[in-house]
Amino acid sequence: MGIYSEYLNKKLSAEELIKERKAQLKRISQIRKRDILVFASDLNKRIPEISIGYSDLLPIKDQLANLKGKKLDLIIETPGGSGETAEDIVKSLRNKYDDIAIIIPGWAKSAGTIIAMSGNEILMEPNSALGPIDAQLTWQGKTFSAQALLDGLDKTKEEVEKTGVLNKAYIPILQGMSLGEIENARNSLSFAKVLVTDWLKNYKFKDWNNHKTSGKAVTEDEKEARANEIAEKLCDHKFWKTHGRSIKIKDLEEMRVRITDYSQDADLYDAITRYSTLLQMTFVTNIYKVIETVDAQIYRFVNVGAQPGINQDIGNIVIDFECNHCKHISKIQANLKNGSALKNEHIPFPKDNKYFCPKCHKESDLSDLRREIEIKTKKNIVSN
Repeated sequence: MGIYSEYLNKKLSAEELIKERKAQLKRISQIRKRDILVFASDLNKRIPEISIGYSDLLPIKDQLANLKGKKLDLIIETPGGSGETAEDIVKSLRNKYDDIAIIIPGWAKSAGTIIAMSGNEILMEPNSALGPIDAQLTWQGKTFSAQALLDGLDKTKEEVEKTGVLNKAYIPILQGMSLGEIENARNSLSFAKVLVTDWLKNYKFKDWNNHKTSGKAVTEDEKEARANEIAEKLCDHKFWKTHGRSIKIKDLEEMRVRITDYSQDADLYDAITRYSTLLQMTFVTNIYKVIETVDAQIYRFVNVGAQPGINQDIGNIVIDFECNHCKHISKIQANLKNGSALKNEHIPFPKDNKYFCPKCHKESDLSDLRREIEIKTKKNIVSN
């Protein structure tokens, strides 16, 4: 039986899920003998807030304050976001730790890859993925690669120089673009390259002292040349074709980036896989971001506060639940304290999480809904 199926069969309550997730996080920390911090987003929620942004700096700083060790493991799961914020996050981590390892159980794309390149060590398994770091620009409501824009302008220039004629199809595009925007594209493209080159040289290659084949000492110029080569490759839109491309262990090793394949360590692999699975189960609720350590956590919720279809008072929550089968809506009452009276026409939240629609009589599993309510309210649903 797979780990996911195992946990599903256990039908964990919110409290049990959190307890087990924290136990696996502590297990990783103990195996690795390092502090551990998680910065993870729900990649299935298609909302802008899952991206790396300024609002992440305070909770990361807050959770770092809980840590007292000398070495750090950062577990990261992100679609990317602001490169500038990624730089600030790395600075916060580096202000506290000289030795940082980045663990990628799933995806760390775009700005997440930039952060990964700041680690002294990068840990992945065969299904983990980083992504290209070519800068993305938004212009006239469309997002595209800065490199693709610059390449297109160079191609247009070459055509004009060769034929002496500007293709009329290009005129509206060129008229809507300023020299400042073109320069911004160039700066955005070089920003990621500079960061990655600097971080690889100073952190990833910190202990690269001798060449593996010749045994000769590695010079600072050689470290910078290798780092620049890798940064150029990660930024190469022509090679990757799309910003969402997955870059696996094999791809990185071909670029001469040394990766630790944690699947080769059975105990560590089991602990990280269990933690990652429990994290994904946490995200089935309306939580879209988790920043946590072994002893504390900060959650970010979609629509924090009163929810559409949810009425909350001191003792209970009433959910307008739509049947998965016939779409009939029932009012399900989840009591958060003993003695709360069942209101007229309300259905009590089922103790076993099995809801049978009064109209079509088919069953729906409310396990995820129970966890969402209990995590958000920090109270257990009680059965009177």
